[in-house]
Amino acid sequence: MAPLPKPHSPTVEAILAAYESDSRDGFRPHLGASLIGKECERALWFDFRWTTRSQFSGRMLRLFETGQLEENRFVRNLRRTGATVLDVDPQTGRQWRVAACDGHFGGSLDAAAVGILEAPKTWHVCEFKTHNASSFAELRKEGVKKAKPQHYAQMQIYMHLTGMSRALYLAVNKDCDDLYSERVRADEAEALRLLAKAERIIRAERPPMGVSVDPSWYQCRMCNHHPVCHEGQSVERNCRTCLHSTPAQHGLWVCSPIERLLVIDEQKAGCTAHLFIPDLVAGEQVDADPKGGWVEYRLRDGSLWRDGGMPC
Repeated sequence: MAPLPKPHSPTVEAILAAYESDSRDGFRPHLGASLIGKECERALWFDFRWTTRSQFSGRMLRLFETGQLEENRFVRNLRRTGATVLDVDPQTGRQWRVAACDGHFGGSLDAAAVGILEAPKTWHVCEFKTHNASSFAELRKEGVKKAKPQHYAQMQIYMHLTGMSRALYLAVNKDCDDLYSERVRADEAEALRLLAKAERIIRAERPPMGVSVDPSWYQCRMCNHHPVCHEGQSVERNCRTCLHSTPAQHGLWVCSPIERLLVIDEQKAGCTAHLFIPDLVAGEQVDADPKGGWVEYRLRDGSLWRDGGMPC
């Protein structure tokens, strides 16, 4: 007997399609503190340089939203223990923001709190996360530093840039609503190492080495940049993939041909003078316009391709 077809639900499909239609390109204005603990500096450089557009299914986008919704619940939970929890900066009325590296690196705190029962007089950076059962079990066994090094690095940056000496990590097992908490001590040496890493990535004109040249390496297989890094896929055309643009002060970028600072929308739009950073082209440079108008490459299949004068 032939297997029965899977149930078809136009309603579910429409809900998930709505998430996809509302999704953004994933291009952050800055290098995120939530990512700086990632081992592969090449992947971080690709993130910062907007090489790869994010493409997530509606289900994954809804899952991300679930994590965001849980943050408000954690704030309510902490307040019921008697803690004072500030989920927004009182001076701005918006989410707590920290920045470094001329505004090109930073992130947003979930909250800041005092009155935590384990240390009532100490202000804490609050970081709230959701986990599946397997991830939660590892977290409980190993602790956040070993089990979730990116989350640990994120808290170290937040503590360093706010001047707080402790962080409270609160996590929930999405499968059964079990909770885990851990207080994390500030490590100045680690924070400075991470800041130096961020600065190195931001200022790099070429992509750094990755964690592996083997496309089947487990970290590479799961990476959003795998097609660009290992398969020679074309990268996105915008100002950050252009050899004419450079990070400037206040989180802005400067275009050398026109000597002008570029805001985010301009960076995404690019212009007809765009020339790819040579390392982002899967080919060998064989010729170039002396005036800088074009660069010619021999691609992997032996064909010639001229970069320059293409509309963005």
